[in-house]
Amino acid sequence: MRDGINIAKLGIPAVSLVTEEFWPQGDFVAESLGMPEIPRVQLPHPIAGTSTQNIKQVAAEIAPAVIKALEANND
Repeated sequence: MRDGINIAKLGIPAVSLVTEEFWPQGDFVAESLGMPEIPRVQLPHPIAGTSTQNIKQVAAEIAPAVIKALEANND
């Protein structure tokens, strides 16, 4: 969340990727850093430590949501 917010504050379109386990924490961080509407896409948990094949599959599944969030952020 913090990286996405810091990038967005520089004027660079950003989407934060957050696993479902940490989604509530993401709400808190976004609110506390003054960007409650930062675009986010939810990933399954856990993602770290899973197989390369799983990460590729998750990436393929969420790519459309990331693109949509970036496009909505630029309107």
